[in-house]
Amino acid sequence: MIVRKLELGPFAANCYIVASETTKEGIVIDPGAMAGEILAEISRLGVSVKTIVLTHGHMDHTGALAELKEATGAEVAIHAADAPYLRGGNPMMRLLGGQVRQLPEPDRLLQDGDILEVGDDVRLRVLHTPGHTPGGISLAADGIVFTGDTLFQFGVGRTDFPGGSHEQLIDSIRHKLLEMPDDTVVCPGHGPDTKIGIERRLNPFL
Repeated sequence: MIVRKLELGPFAANCYIVASETTKEGIVIDPGAMAGEILAEISRLGVSVKTIVLTHGHMDHTGALAELKEATGAEVAIHAADAPYLRGGNPMMRLLGGQVRQLPEPDRLLQDGDILEVGDDVRLRVLHTPGHTPGGISLAADGIVFTGDTLFQFGVGRTDFPGGSHEQLIDSIRHKLLEMPDDTVVCPGHGPDTKIGIERRLNPFL
């Protein structure tokens, strides 16, 4: 499995390109900004993007969605509870006083336990991990989990935006993420990678 991380935009959000080693079919996770850079890396890797999946609907994870969708024709997947972020504009943008941009309609509404598959070696399992947003998800494969803004290195997602719940967030982390083996690599929505075991022992929020 090919995994490439790009740190993009003013919020330094992590975008991930995950692709099959054999077929070069791929999934883009959280295209938050700078579509040109994402597309350049996709081209460099020789990847054909089949799915764009959003761990949640906040603007720092969806800013390049429209351009990437137009350029690749890939399906857009988001948890059903966060679909309103795409359909009705982003409440974060309204809070910051910015212009609400129309985003593509989701092609696929995800639920806990769904599988995103490309090629014969990429299989991402959807974990519903609400708290940062109602429809926040993480994406788990063997030895790795993409946690969006649920879990960071020595931190957790903020819960003071509309739809956030600190109690729900901690419950998601404890009952979905911390059940994974200690050596599972955590690829978060912001900041450096970490491991489940490190966060279990040292994350001050847990």
